Amino acid sequence: MSFDQRAKTWDNDRRIKLAKIIATEIGNSLATNKELSAMEFGCGTGLISFNLYDKFKKITLIDSSKGMIDVLNAKIDEYKVSNMESLHLDITDENSLDIKFDVIYTSMVLHHIENTSSIINTFYKLLNEDGYLCIVDLDEEDGSFHKGHDDFHGHNGFNQEKLKDILIDAGFKAVESKTFYHGEKIVEDEKIDYSLFLMKSRK
Repeated sequence: MSFDQRAKTWDNDRRIKLAKIIATEIGNSLATNKELSAMEFGCGTGLISFNLYDKFKKITLIDSSKGMIDVLNAKIDEYKVSNMESLHLDITDENSLDIKFDVIYTSMVLHHIENTSSIINTFYKLLNEDGYLCIVDLDEEDGSFHKGHDDFHGHNGFNQEKLKDILIDAGFKAVESKTFYHGEKIVEDEKIDYSLFLMKSRK
């Protein structure tokens, strides 16, 4: 099932609760202020950014799924949030953005991108000097997390040290990371343990 098809039922209790935990971790890791611009890559229905919009001057939310963006736009209208803007865009195909950001964050998206180095380089170009990149994603696992998803062609999480090396090769500095969340997920009636890390770096 595609992300477009899943969009309308995406915001379940589990995702809403986890998004709050992740957003808190991102917010606590940054010295956020109302003068900074931010971009969320792979925003989905905006669950992360709806917990962060009061910390930034403006957030640009980008996703390649039109279904997700449609749900997001309805929520922006419903809650009358004035500093969030959505873009239906796939920046892995072509970088058609002519704006730069002070902060870029992404949650549980990077492992879906086959060419990790390429997207990290794109993030670097889209950041202002001294801007921050925050990545929340899966710690390396055995593939159980996406078992049953035949359309998944990404990574089984990440080894944090190897991902750090990719960021450093792209030019990022002050790269630091930590595992901050341990959870479980039911996949095909089997309980799967997983953990999430946050990696922060500076241009």
